[in-house]
Amino acid sequence: MADKEMWYETLHAGFGQYFSVDNVLYREQTGHQDLIIFENAALGRVMALDGVVQTTERDEFIYHEMMTHIPLLAHGAAESVLIIGGGDGAMLREVSRHQGIKKITMVEIDAGVVTFCKQYLPNHSQGAYDDPRFTLVIDDGVNFVKQTAEKFDVIISDCTDPIGPGESLFTSEFYAGCHRILHENGIFVAQNGVCFLQQDEAVNSHRKLGHYFKDVSFYQAAVPTYYGGIMTFAWASDNPALRQLDASTIAKRFTASGLTCRYYNPAIHAGSFALPQYLLNALVG
Repeated sequence: MADKEMWYETLHAGFGQYFSVDNVLYREQTGHQDLIIFENAALGRVMALDGVVQTTERDEFIYHEMMTHIPLLAHGAAESVLIIGGGDGAMLREVSRHQGIKKITMVEIDAGVVTFCKQYLPNHSQGAYDDPRFTLVIDDGVNFVKQTAEKFDVIISDCTDPIGPGESLFTSEFYAGCHRILHENGIFVAQNGVCFLQQDEAVNSHRKLGHYFKDVSFYQAAVPTYYGGIMTFAWASDNPALRQLDASTIAKRFTASGLTCRYYNPAIHAGSFALPQYLLNALVG
């Protein structure tokens, strides 16, 4: 029996991770990107772009639950949500579970990503694209937040790493636009990398967000696929109290929401804002 094909991630110099490829479902190599979706016995379907894992079926729930339920339950009365990116549909799936939301807008730069992920990663969206509250906008995220006349209660930036196409979603121009279109008590969150290995990303985001928002911090979760320690999520709001809600308030909102989760719970919500000292030191350094 021939050895299985192995796929190696290239995000970090010096060390990384590998996956055995049980079955290649799709592969596209163009002048712009190298996209592959393959099946792996341990993690299910894996999507990688330019040598970097974007998402896996096995552990995506951790990332998506933490990116949606933390800001939405912290806000407590969100009616309008903006998702930047998120073409695989899993962020939309989790946001749409909140019954009080009246409007969900998703801005994706490439319509093909949505079509493609519906076909190859259907477990991510689970039919959420059919939600009547949902509107898909095909546009660049920076351009949208600069120009739209709409306002939102929560903005979720489901961006790739700040290299290549995702780089613009880590700029001051983008953060300024997001602040402009948030309602009072609005919350902005964004994927911000694994801080042990990508500490400069966290420091830069913190500094830039601090120009526009009164309360800027991070919260964290361990997502196995994004190896190297905790993944950080940027948090920005003009109301510091939203980040410091007591566990009983969160628990009441969680119970009232009727949500059932596989990772998120009120204790994890409260604890996720506790950050390791090396990151706290870097942020004041």
